[in-house]
Parts: sequence; C-alpha cells; structure tokens
Amino acid sequence: MVDRTDPAAPPGMPRVRRCPYDPAPEYARLREEAPVSRISFPGGGTGWLVTRYQDVRAMLADPRFSSRQGTTAPQVRPVPAALPEPPPGALLRLDEPEHRTYRRPVMRAFTVKQVTRLRPRIQRITDDHLDAMERDGGPVDLVAALALPVTSLVICELLGVSYADRGAFQGLAGRLLAVDISPEQSAQDRAALAAFMTDLVAAKRRDPGDDLISALIAEADADPDSPLTDHALTILGALLLIAGHETTANMISLGALTLLDHPDQLAAWRARPELADRAVEELLRYLTIIQFGLARVATEEVTLGGRTIRAGEMVVAALPSANRDPLMGLADPDRLDITRSPAPHLAFGFGPHQCLGQQLARAELQITLGSLFARFPTLRTAVPTAELPFRDDMIIYGLHALPVTW
Repeated sequence: MVDRTDPAAPPGMPRVRRCPYDPAPEYARLREEAPVSRISFPGGGTGWLVTRYQDVRAMLADPRFSSRQGTTAPQVRPVPAALPEPPPGALLRLDEPEHRTYRRPVMRAFTVKQVTRLRPRIQRITDDHLDAMERDGGPVDLVAALALPVTSLVICELLGVSYADRGAFQGLAGRLLAVDISPEQSAQDRAALAAFMTDLVAAKRRDPGDDLISALIAEADADPDSPLTDHALTILGALLLIAGHETTANMISLGALTLLDHPDQLAAWRARPELADRAVEELLRYLTIIQFGLARVATEEVTLGGRTIRAGEMVVAALPSANRDPLMGLADPDRLDITRSPAPHLAFGFGPHQCLGQQLARAELQITLGSLFARFPTLRTAVPTAELPFRDDMIIYGLHALPVTW
C-alpha cells in the first residue's frame, strides 16, 4: 500500500479480507474517517472510493455518475487511455434512456412471476445433481458438482444455449473475470465470446426455440423500430450468459461454506425451513461477492459525502463496505444472522443498473442451498477452511473449489 500520509499518492483499493467472509479492515476506518476518499488506480490515475451505505446508494442512483466509462474495473486493472463507445446492448456501459431501451425487453424474462414458473425446473436440476453426488459419494468438489452446473444449466435453458458448450463459455468467463488478465487476452476472449453468441443468434434466427433469445428475435422482427438488432442481441446474450451463472454459482459455494462455518445459523435454517428467504438475503448482504465495487464517472461537478467530485473523475462504490455499514440500520452488521429482517442491501447494486437477474439468483440460492443441507445433514468440508482456494484473484469473489464430504 502507498503511504496514505502523502496526499499526492493516495492508496490503492483495499484488497485483503480480514477472514474469508469479512471485507478488508480498512473499510471500517474509512467509513469513520474518510467515507469519500482518494484512491490510486493500477497503471496510473486517481479516483474516489465511497464506503458508506447512504453515499453508495446516492451515487448509484444519481444520473450524474455515468456508466459509459465506469465499468472497466479500474480499481484492480490498468486504466486504458480511452475506451471505445459502448456497443448497442452493452447494458453495463449504457446510461439512461438508452440503457432502459435494451433492459426493458429482457426484464420480462426475470420478473418474480416468470422466476416462480422456473422454480420447479430449478428444483429438478438441483435434485439431479444431488442424486449424482449421493451415488458417487464424497468427497466431491461442490463447485464442480453442484454450484456451477446448476446455474449453468438454468441460464443455458433460459437463453437456448446448448449445455454441451459450457466448457467454452465457462472458460471464457473465468478468464474475463480474472484480476490479472492482460488487455490482449481480454480482447481475444471477448472476441471469442462474441463469435460464440453471434453463431447462437444466427442459429436461433434459422431455427427458433422456446427460449429468451428466440423470443427477443421475434419481438425485434415484429417492431421495425426495435433497437434489438442481431448485434445488440449478441452483446446482451453474452452478458446474460456470463453473469447468469458466474455470480450465483459463487454465492452457492461460498454460502454453503459460510453456513458450515456458522453451525448455529445452519441449525436455525434446518429447524425452520421457512427462513430460506431471510437466510439468502442475509448471505447476500454479509458476503457481497462483487468484491471490488462498481465504478462510475462524474459527468459534472457533484458533492458527495461532503467532498467535491469534479467532472471526469472516476468514483468507486465499495459494496462490501456499504453492506457492513452500521448506519444502514442493522444491529451488529458484521455478524451473520439469518433470522433478522431482511435489510435493503446493495449486493445487487442499486438504481437503474441494479442486477436484472436478482430474482432468479434468489430462487437458485434458496432451492440449491436448502436442498443441499436437507439431503446431506452431515455435510462438512473435506479440508480446513484456511486451505481452500478463495477467489481473491477474481472480480467476483467465491471459491475456485470446495471439497466436501458427509
């Protein structure tokens, strides 16, 4: 870390967790002493780090903070000299109202009503993989045996992607989310993902199915003013494919480990299965796997947390810090308590860019974790927690592997 007494050389993003579940200890000090503070970025340049709950909410809801230049993970990767204009359908890098035009048609597939219809299928997929675990016997890697295949199968069926292609897109996702990926490798992998999705959209146009991509093609064809060109669908589809399995898979494995390491909380869920909703919300808040936050760029001068942000400056919302802020109204927010009333956490972000697949993620977590612990009441880790390979090297926190037995 850079000497923080030197105002010309601010520190970098906090990256060390206090334990596998808690954010870096620096966040607590920053919330108290400098809730909006200067940070330096790899490769040069400085920006601002926002650590308090209310300030993070305000920033993410404020249209004066733009996403167009703010989602390249500058807090952990070198900052490029310039970014190209976002392509059509690139939800993470679009501002309103353009963002809304692409988000709205996709959102219809992720409403509470639609996800409720999917729950029986998610349960069957989960049960199939639990059956396989039971047949094979332990130890097994919970990431490879349950978390990753369940979430991949669900998003593949939703989008109309062949599950046989999972090796291709899972490998691309893993590299694209790595902290240390080179610009050259990133460009190569993005091109490969774009080619994969281009082929999928073309295949759905020739032979439509009962899936989201086919439905969006039909909707676009019926509306001459639709922004959903095949190119836009390629970009949208790639985002949904990667985000639709990576984030939830890591929450499943990390959530399972967290409960195993908090046996009182696991016992409470087992004794009261109706706590599933609260348990998942608390795990989402407590773990906050978007570990390096969300970045935006100020389009004009803005006052935030008592500090003046100038136009063109990068601002990073530290979601893990915000979700542990005592000022969010929770008693002892550093304690996991699945019985507490759900807090309005920021694990899915906030504002216009709040995760559109959050209802699907909730359903997958409730079903998969609930079914796992019901099926294997003696489940335990096969190696000590301290020896597990945590994803400190990835944008999305979690586990590379989780060996368990029973």
